[in-house]
Amino acid sequence: MKSFIHASLTAFTLLFSQVLATAKPLKIFILVGQSNMEGHAKIETFDYIGDDPKTAPLLKLMRGADGKSTVCDHVWISYSTGAGDQYGEGFGKLTAGYGSRKNPAEDGGKIGPEFTFGITMDKALKEPVLIIKTAWGGKSLHKDFRPPSAGPYVPTDEDRKKWAAKPEKEKEVAAATGVFYRKMVEHVKFVTKDIKRVCPAYDEKEGYEIAGFVWLQGFNDLVAGDAYPSKTGGKDRDYTKYGEWLADFIRDVRKDFNAPKMPFVIGVLGVNGLNASENIQAFRKAMAAPALLPEFKGNVMAVQTAPFWSEELAAIDAKREQLRGKRQKLEKTVKEGKMTKKDAEAEGKKLEAELITPAEKALWERGASNAGYHYLGCAKTFALMGKTFAEASLQMMKTGGDKTGDP
Repeated sequence: MKSFIHASLTAFTLLFSQVLATAKPLKIFILVGQSNMEGHAKIETFDYIGDDPKTAPLLKLMRGADGKSTVCDHVWISYSTGAGDQYGEGFGKLTAGYGSRKNPAEDGGKIGPEFTFGITMDKALKEPVLIIKTAWGGKSLHKDFRPPSAGPYVPTDEDRKKWAAKPEKEKEVAAATGVFYRKMVEHVKFVTKDIKRVCPAYDEKEGYEIAGFVWLQGFNDLVAGDAYPSKTGGKDRDYTKYGEWLADFIRDVRKDFNAPKMPFVIGVLGVNGLNASENIQAFRKAMAAPALLPEFKGNVMAVQTAPFWSEELAAIDAKREQLRGKRQKLEKTVKEGKMTKKDAEAEGKKLEAELITPAEKALWERGASNAGYHYLGCAKTFALMGKTFAEASLQMMKTGGDKTGDP
């Protein structure tokens, strides 16, 4: 696994330099998902990538000698994102900053997997590339991204108990089901109707190809107890339906984009790394299941993202979590009048010094910028994901990906 993850970029470029070398149509890749597809890794964590000799060459591709983030010469992006009433689009040449954004049209100072995905494609393909990314935080497959073939969401017994006092809830859920699937399809079709608006290099005579799709999602389904009930009443939930709905999703997007064999990458949820709980492992198995179906052989790949999780940063985060718990107890003591605020702050600093060394604090600030469910906001993790997603896409393209596309 490690040899695959950290394969030499030079060797990779040689391996795939001939992929579709004679094809001229614009290559379009669709990247879709929730908050981790948005990407919560701050650009300030880039230096951490260079600390590891195995990933230092990747950092050189991400950042120029002047210290500024790379701007891809032949890759453009259209990014649909937002929340509440702040939905919108950001577009332009691909560079860092197309991660999570408060304002969809403004650089958010973060990256998701799109950055190194595009850099890798830029190196491997001779024709121009357009990434159409649609990602919104906190969205599930069972409801928000539910594909048409999955049918309406069927309330569970737990749902009905919760909704007993709220008869309007079932109608609200029905109305919300599949909304973000439709938003995704609508945005792709909106962009492809006027590609030059986003990608000036587009040649209408040569046309375009929907060359691949990447799905990075899962956390909201992992914790959705109502949609995936436990047979024992514990944390061991049955996620079989997720795999079935994701297979429906793959079939439906291929139909909607007229790309019956479009290479499809499943970015399997990797939070908590290789030593995650049995429940997370069960979810990963269900998420990767569509790649094992005979009908998807050769054009659907499941990429495990757990190997990209930073164990050393996670160990520090565990200590930070302990510290948060202890500080909450101190705050409670202050509210109860048993300790002054000044004494509580002093005690908090003492506890921090005992739990987290200066070296660990410095390492955290260098490599992490968010919570565990966002892969600790570690740029190294997202960079490896994007690169590997691109490699998987190129592998499928080389062995017979779909070459059609006209939404």
